[in-house]
Amino acid sequence: MIFAAKREGLAEHAFTLLEVMIATALFFMAMFSILALTSHSLRAARDLQPLQVDPSSLAAELSLTNRLEEGPIPDEMAQDFRKLFPGYSCAGSITEVATNGLFQVDLEVFGNKGKLADSKLTFLLFRTPGGGPLRGVPGRR
Repeated sequence: MIFAAKREGLAEHAFTLLEVMIATALFFMAMFSILALTSHSLRAARDLQPLQVDPSSLAAELSLTNRLEEGPIPDEMAQDFRKLFPGYSCAGSITEVATNGLFQVDLEVFGNKGKLADSKLTFLLFRTPGGGPLRGVPGRR
């Protein structure tokens, strides 16, 4: 009997399961609306930033080719770059550093029409003299 009396006293001061569920639902609705607003604001701020163009896409495309030849970068690559980034142009040169197939590649990006993008990239690429696969190197066929 004493236990029943204590239980009735607690019931008057506690929340019901329905009240807790409604409060939880309201809390999560508020949190998700704040999260959506923050996400939208970050996306808008990212869209306002100027596009950062660098020669890394040229380097990636050049590294996928089978052969390197001394001289300027191929015209097809420059045309692809201008299609990908309208208003920007690129230039570059390929120089054989050693007779074993080591090439130095110098790439540069220029901004046209007042856009800011003057960046340079120099890196080395190794190609076998025949342009074929490397033999005797683990992990290569």
